[in-house]
Amino acid sequence: MAKRVKQKKTNCKRIVIYGPESTGKTTLANDLANHYKTEWVPEYAREYLQKKWDLHKGKCNLDDLLNIATEQIKMENKIVSKSKKFLFCDTNVLVTKVWSETHFSGYCSPEIKNILKSVRYDYYFLTNIDVPWVKDDLRDRPDNREEMFNYFKGQLDVNEIQYSVVSGGKEERLKRAILTLDKIFN
Repeated sequence: MAKRVKQKKTNCKRIVIYGPESTGKTTLANDLANHYKTEWVPEYAREYLQKKWDLHKGKCNLDDLLNIATEQIKMENKIVSKSKKFLFCDTNVLVTKVWSETHFSGYCSPEIKNILKSVRYDYYFLTNIDVPWVKDDLRDRPDNREEMFNYFKGQLDVNEIQYSVVSGGKEERLKRAILTLDKIFN
């Protein structure tokens, strides 16, 4: 079992870029960080699972998920002290929970649910499925994009999490996200 890790305290606002696979999360996180001259946290699962795939064509299993959630928070903790005003997170534990439930018949481990209860984020951007799906070694749901989007959205709604949906091309998404952040946090 992975060692319990706590989210480091900070005065900067933690913004999660959240949504199904291949919806521009990494691009938006990076672009927002560049605009605000701050930091962003890459997706640990991508690095971890790509290595697993490259070594032996291994796929994500339930045993991987707690490690992914824990390591994501560790990465966030390393980067947060270098951040100014905002820290943009290209995923978080809620994404891990959603992924678990949608890929393992509705199951999510109690440990991941407990981690989720212990973390705090200030705002979410839900990335829409209106951009082309791009195949890679890890993506597996090209025909379920609407279903996945609705599941991600449903988790925000049921948990009463404040968010905005970002749609359109790269520039439009960035512009809308900046306008939203400037309105809420200025």
